[in-house]
Amino acid sequence: MATTIRLKRMGGKKAPFYRVVVADSRYPRDGRFIEEIGYYDPTKNPAVISIDEEKIRTWLASGATPSDTVKSLMKKAGVK
Repeated sequence: MATTIRLKRMGGKKAPFYRVVVADSRYPRDGRFIEEIGYYDPTKNPAVISIDEEKIRTWLASGATPSDTVKSLMKKAGVK
């Protein structure tokens, strides 16, 4: 199973926030996921980024690949 770490869009129209989730790469963007590991709210000023560092390290060690957006969010949140 090829797992990816990506964003799941939540919230209302013109008021998005995102959950950082681990999902099978074959699942749709807002569909089923394996585990939620954080969230991102771009509507706040400054934007709120919260990522569980232990969980993300565990998933990266087991072979999950982060999306480009999640990579940049990890860098901003200080997760390596």
